[in-house]
Amino acid sequence: MEKIRKNSLSFLKPFPTKIVCVGLNYHRHAKELGMETPRHPIIFLKPLTALIGPGESIVYPPFMAHRVDYEGELGVVIGKKCRNANVRGALDYVKGYLCVNDVTARDLQKLDGQWTRAKSFDTFCPVGPRIASAENLRDPNNVRIVTRLNGKVAQDDTTLDFIFNVQEVISFISRVMTLLPGDIISTGTPPGIGAMKKGDTVEVEIEGIGVLRNKVG
Repeated sequence: MEKIRKNSLSFLKPFPTKIVCVGLNYHRHAKELGMETPRHPIIFLKPLTALIGPGESIVYPPFMAHRVDYEGELGVVIGKKCRNANVRGALDYVKGYLCVNDVTARDLQKLDGQWTRAKSFDTFCPVGPRIASAENLRDPNNVRIVTRLNGKVAQDDTTLDFIFNVQEVISFISRVMTLLPGDIISTGTPPGIGAMKKGDTVEVEIEGIGVLRNKVG
């Protein structure tokens, strides 16, 4: 298992010190949930133990969770130390981009009233399949993101629907905590979230990056 994990995440160099996620960052997703548009980015952390790479299995938590959802997202990889970045220059700190599946135990999220347990189980943060350089993905605020469950499209939207664009997200987070090389920011999910079950295959595809594919075990 550890050998597989090391190989599947070998593209993460340097390895992140943290995974910072943004919740409720698409207008249509907020509407889908019947929630008001937030006034500033809603951020939370996932532990590094949640990370898995392409081809690895998402493990359904035994006995504890009864609904586990996919959330396809654009991930930002930081390239250099970033603190108090201004919005205009925020993209200068980006090394590249990858696909993220912000796996969530939806029933536990509702039960707890906050997100830590629901988002933090081991294997609940698949990333990959590679880091696409910032030069090759010049406008992260205008890319298509598609999530498929067992080959059927479940989410299909573009980052044009962001509430807070990538520059605003980086600047906001950097005013809270120092971002270090390798750190990952997951920028939120579009509408269409839904449940997975054991045996399912989920794919997150972002143009210019590729397809992140994981099975649920």
